[in-house]
Amino acid sequence: MKEKSCVKLLEKKCKADSYEKLMALDNPKLVDFVAKYVEHCNPASVFVRTDSAEDAQYIRNKALENGEEAKLAIEGHTVHFDGYDDQARDKDKTRYLLPPDMNLGAHINVIDRGKGLKEVHEYLKNIMHGKEVYVCFFCLGPTNSEFSIPCVQMTDSGYVAHSEGILYRSGYEEFKEIGDSHEFFKFVHSAGVLENGVSKNIDKRRIYIDIKENVIFSTNTQYGGNTIGLKKLAMRLAIHKASQEGWLTEHMFIIGVHGPGGRVSYFTGAFPSACGKTATSMIKGETIVGDDIAFLRKKNGKIRAVNAEYGIFGIIRGVNSKDDPLIWEALNCPGEIIFSNVLVTDDRIPYWHGKDGDIPPKGINHSGKWTIGKKDSKANQISPSHKNARYTICLSGLKNCDPKLDDPRGVVVGGMIYGGRDSDTLVPVEQAFDWSHGILTMGATLESETTAATLGKEGVRKFNPMSNLDFLSITVGKYIHNNLKFGNAINKPPSIFSVNYFLKDKNGKYMNAMNDKYVWIKWMELRVNGDIGAIKTPTGYIPKYKDLKRLFREVLDKDYVEEDYAEQFTLRIPENLAKIERIVKIYKTKVPDTPKVLFETLEEQKKRLEAARAKYGDYVAPGVFDKKAIRD
Repeated sequence: MKEKSCVKLLEKKCKADSYEKLMALDNPKLVDFVAKYVEHCNPASVFVRTDSAEDAQYIRNKALENGEEAKLAIEGHTVHFDGYDDQARDKDKTRYLLPPDMNLGAHINVIDRGKGLKEVHEYLKNIMHGKEVYVCFFCLGPTNSEFSIPCVQMTDSGYVAHSEGILYRSGYEEFKEIGDSHEFFKFVHSAGVLENGVSKNIDKRRIYIDIKENVIFSTNTQYGGNTIGLKKLAMRLAIHKASQEGWLTEHMFIIGVHGPGGRVSYFTGAFPSACGKTATSMIKGETIVGDDIAFLRKKNGKIRAVNAEYGIFGIIRGVNSKDDPLIWEALNCPGEIIFSNVLVTDDRIPYWHGKDGDIPPKGINHSGKWTIGKKDSKANQISPSHKNARYTICLSGLKNCDPKLDDPRGVVVGGMIYGGRDSDTLVPVEQAFDWSHGILTMGATLESETTAATLGKEGVRKFNPMSNLDFLSITVGKYIHNNLKFGNAINKPPSIFSVNYFLKDKNGKYMNAMNDKYVWIKWMELRVNGDIGAIKTPTGYIPKYKDLKRLFREVLDKDYVEEDYAEQFTLRIPENLAKIERIVKIYKTKVPDTPKVLFETLEEQKKRLEAARAKYGDYVAPGVFDKKAIRD
């Protein structure tokens, strides 16, 4: 827009001092972006959110006034409902806007950039008529840091603006620091026409990602995964940015594991859905920096990581006082929390699947008034709480929040963990030989079995390298290359581990208890600090029995018998060879730019496995390799 018409429009539309707030940032590129979409979406008014407590409260109040949230019984708690058919990320309508000459690989859902921009702008035309648009400033990563990415969100949803105020660090002052720079992420969202408080035109739901201009467009949807732009949508932009600049954006938690003498070693971890990611990030006795997205950079010969976020948009299903005491306590204390798509009883108490106590006989949920036995128009039983119901909370509201959450330098990463759901192949915990071996045989080969309870057919192995396949904005081959180059550029990169909490015996019974992971994490902490040795096998380093026996006693006050150890840590050669064959086939047929070193590394592992089988048979107990125990 021309400068004069831009100023005139904003002066007319902005509420109270919002125009002055915007102009105080002294960023013509930002002002032009805001003016462009104010003109195009045509809201009745514009509210600009700064970092002030008053502006944050204004957004909270608007979410209530607009009917997007309602108060619950505990002070600070609210509930939000998405539409009945708007309860999850829309993978089909989440697309990258790419020019015809650009190819990011078969796994990425794309639309021609010109066509996609035309379509989404048609949907956005006058979409905010009669509404107020909230112009909000946030920061991915700690503020005043080399990790910082300033972001501006334009949304007509008080719920979205409120959620981002919980999940992300305020960034208005960060924009003052960058001056007239154009290096910021941009988000435009509208819930569209609302009917009974939810998005009506779901057929026009679109989530389009423009990596050329670093813009996310989201229309006719309310569900957080489609609308909270700074989450997985911004992650896609950040992966592309990181690839260009030589750092990493990973789908990883960050935790502080507490070792001997008050030592804290920091680990990142990538796990596909339903594989133990949240449970690991919230292990009792350890501290959490982040549960979902990590930025990693090299600094003075070390890899440092920050949490891109400041809060948790967590699945609430299964949270209870026994298994999740820290989250449970936070969810039952006064404080700012948004519950979404749970059941709300007449006395304004939320209920979700797996919560302590009985299922209430009636209440309000995402389907409206609900009673036991209610069915939808297709005769499907409606559960009291949606299986994807969520809670949105600041990490600072958790007692186990790590004191370095906001450290602008990040934390030094001592170890990286890859975990999947695997019933028959991988041992419970194993360390890679080195960075390249870990990236290529643990990260790039990550698989997870589906579960009958949630996805229909049980045991189908889903290929998901580094648990990041859904969010890549570069080719898989380029992504693997970037990871290899990143760690190999320093003398002593973090140790890499795989974990598997789902190994079963021949009768289909899990070999490990749920809290055995407390021991695996302590073993990893000792390994990265060189405190204990390990046993070398063809696939990596595994624990010695004597070390696990001691740790089970110290950590869980539990006996750990050698027979269990032998069964759990047996090298299953046929299954490992079958996995290599599956993975090689995927990379040869679906990833044309696969680095040659991946095939070479897997071939070397295959030869080691075949040599072991020729000498010891198909299934090799850990004691056979114990003579190769090491200290390194």
